[in-house]
This record gives sequence, C-alpha cells and structure tokens, in this order.
Amino acid sequence: MVNRRDVGSWLEGPEAVTGASGYPGERLGFPEEGQGSLARPGRRFAAVLVDWVICLVIARGFFPEIAAPGTAGSMIPVGVLLVMNFLLVGTAGYTIGQRVLRMRVERVSVGGPIGLLKSLIRAVLLVLVIPPVTMGWDADRRGLHDLLSGSVVVRT
Repeated sequence: MVNRRDVGSWLEGPEAVTGASGYPGERLGFPEEGQGSLARPGRRFAAVLVDWVICLVIARGFFPEIAAPGTAGSMIPVGVLLVMNFLLVGTAGYTIGQRVLRMRVERVSVGGPIGLLKSLIRAVLLVLVIPPVTMGWDADRRGLHDLLSGSVVVRT
C-alpha cells in the first residue's frame, strides 16, 4: 500500500519523491559552482554555436559552390561538425567552442578525454540534434549523447 510519505508532497518538491540532489552534478561528485562544476545548458549551447560558425566557414572555404544553401551540399557543414567533434573531443577533450567558453568533456568516473569510440557515439547523436531534446531526462541535465558516452561537460 502506498501512503503519502511514499509519494511526498508538491510542497516538498521533486527531491522528496526521486531523491534527486540539490544541484546538477551533486550526485556525481561535482561542485555546484566554479571550476570543475557541470557546464550549464546556456554555455553549452553557445559553444555549439561557435563550433557551427567555424564549420560553416570551413565548408564554404573548401566547398564554395557545393556548400551553398538550398543544395545537396548544404549537409557538408554538418559533416564538418561531426568530424570536428569526433576528433577534438576524442583526443583533446574539447572542441574549439568549448575551449573558448572554458569547458571540457570528460569521463564521468575518472576524468580525462573520453576516447575516440565514445566520442564518435557522442558526435553522431550531436549532429542528429538529439541532445537538446533529451537534456531534461537526467537530473544532471546531461543529454542522451552524454549518457551513452559516459561523459559530462565541466567548466575549466
């Protein structure tokens, strides 16, 4: 039999029912603010925008006639974004946009770069635009791309 204490009260908030922590990253052992804390969605979105502009410049520079809007080649910037995320996150731990905005992608359990295989999974999901849809699934605001790759984006 379920009673009121099992369900909690709407006044107590979702933590009463789910046992979720007070801030994103607490249950994973990350600080609430400052260096080493989880990067917030706004900062992460800004980094993707910086990366997207860089990908557009690269695509237009190498494929000027193919990468024009409205053509089949307009997917070239998406391919550049995929390759850039795959290689940079897998080796260095951050993309150019993440570096500019002082963030890095690391393994949840031990830190450090996530490696090329997990970086590939993360990059494919990123270009499929799955992360913005799934950011609220996790109490730590990690998207499906982070959950499946065992990664977290932290501030540096």
